[in-house]
Amino acid sequence: MRDRQVSRNARRAREFEAFVAGAAGRLLHAATLLTAEAPHANPRARRLLALALAHTYARWDRLHGEDPYDCARQYLATRFARATWHQYVAFVRTRPDPRSPLAALTPQERLILVLRLYEGVAEEQAAAVLGLPRERVHTICDRATATLLHPARPTAPRTAGPKVAPS
Repeated sequence: MRDRQVSRNARRAREFEAFVAGAAGRLLHAATLLTAEAPHANPRARRLLALALAHTYARWDRLHGEDPYDCARQYLATRFARATWHQYVAFVRTRPDPRSPLAALTPQERLILVLRLYEGVAEEQAAAVLGLPRERVHTICDRATATLLHPARPTAPRTAGPKVAPS
């Protein structure tokens, strides 16, 4: 009996290691986009990834044919949404890296944009994960896309023309 359990645990560990080897890079990139951190300095994204992988490993035996990547991605998204909400509530919001292309977006816009455009999740599925109506997800995705495609230009301070002395 003990040998069978050891064998099962070893097989589980090998399967999970193979999953991590194939999926960790893409999940880390998605987490980095969510947190809008620089790719070389992304502690929040790495923490999100570690939590998502730990959650997936804990559920590994109960996945029964489900895609472990979907499980990890869903946990990553819900954990980010929950953490962002608590940071806003506590007024301890961390600022994204200003060089990030997604820094101009709100966390919710980043989350929906990453799920829809980077991960290719359907609107209905993204809405179910986030607990939002499908129309709301569509509207937020459109607004975020418009913000990225047409960034607000900084307004230059107006200066008065040269003063002409009255003659």
